[in-house]
Amino acid sequence: MVVSSVLPAVLSDLTSGSHRGVVVDSPPGAGKSTLVVNATAAMVSNGHLPLMIVAQTNEQVDDLIVRLVAALPAGVGVGRLSAQGYVAPSRIASHAQVTVGSKVADLGPVLIVIGTAAKWATLSEGTWPWAIVDEAYQMRSDMLLRIANRFDRALFVGDPGQLDPFSVVESERWTGLTWDPMQSAVAVLLRHNPDLPVHRLPVSWRLPCSAAPVVSQAFYPFSGFTSGTGEGDRRLGLSGAGAGGPLDAAVEMAADTGWALYELPARHTLRTDAEAAEACASLARRVLERGAVAYSEQARDGAPVTASRIAIGAAHRDQVAAIRSYLGDLDITVDTANRLQGREYDVTIVLHPLSGRRDATAFHLESGRLCVLTSRHRHACIVVARAGIPDLLDAHPSTEPVHLNVPVKFPDGWEANQAVMAHLDGHRVALS
Repeated sequence: MVVSSVLPAVLSDLTSGSHRGVVVDSPPGAGKSTLVVNATAAMVSNGHLPLMIVAQTNEQVDDLIVRLVAALPAGVGVGRLSAQGYVAPSRIASHAQVTVGSKVADLGPVLIVIGTAAKWATLSEGTWPWAIVDEAYQMRSDMLLRIANRFDRALFVGDPGQLDPFSVVESERWTGLTWDPMQSAVAVLLRHNPDLPVHRLPVSWRLPCSAAPVVSQAFYPFSGFTSGTGEGDRRLGLSGAGAGGPLDAAVEMAADTGWALYELPARHTLRTDAEAAEACASLARRVLERGAVAYSEQARDGAPVTASRIAIGAAHRDQVAAIRSYLGDLDITVDTANRLQGREYDVTIVLHPLSGRRDATAFHLESGRLCVLTSRHRHACIVVARAGIPDLLDAHPSTEPVHLNVPVKFPDGWEANQAVMAHLDGHRVALS
């Protein structure tokens, strides 16, 4: 596996003493968590302890702990830093080698301490010789500044194509500053330390060969990647007959090619477009009704695509609520791009951020948002949108102001959206 071949070079740079940090860039599904777990196990084996691990959400922390416990020797204690009142889920509480506490002193003599960046930022004392920061591109730079004095050397692992950190407060006052808190932790790290070694994972094990070239060209123009699977390694079968019509045509198109564009008639709509929300829910239902079966390297004989293996993504929470209202009791994940980051499904359905809009704002053009939405699937992605998005893009070219001392971000959201729509043009199922 590519992670195993990259890991020795990463650890060599980290432990050589020549650099305080090492960055590993990873495309969607390339094995970021696997790299973090394997790097931790290797550091334990080589005696590079104690070690602090930083993740960005509690879900990420708990997921890492479960994987670490399975990979580490039984005698290695893991401390889970948490907020007061945190109740450990059963998957954490069932492991005797995991200690949970709101303070480092409560964790006892553990060799590995893991917590969210927000929790680490509350500590006022204690230092660790080694640190690993997971999903480092999701981390705001000010959060890194608050915890940087807690470690001597660190490994930063993340996906540069994902959503940038965001804030609900105005942030123009910091624009152009090298420590702008609205930049990602890695962006600020590399601006101040341009000589730090940067490694890349060049293979996605999530995206099929039908999706990797599209996502790579649109969102990773300078650090492209390939799929870990080839033609014929994965297949989405439909065991049930369809009744015909656009819904079945879109599901069949996605099963055959990995992509489908379910195109509603052109119209300017409210953000919570009821017709588009219903279409997303109906497509998810139709995947279930057709008895979709996923054949892959993980399930040679096929595995049913259940409701839990389908996700619907949208740009806004009110759109998410509207879609959920059409799903009833079905256990299908419906969420925003921000909350879908890092998650994986067999089939995804995406409400395009620009569908039905009169304008193309910076929020809706952000390349990371569409990148997240179109890179969660192992087999197929169906995009729901109203006709006219390419025309909307042509009418609203990128007009973001250029600021002094602000690095130009690539890829440009306008160009990335055009690239994705150009690909989907050949997979269109249009409603008249």
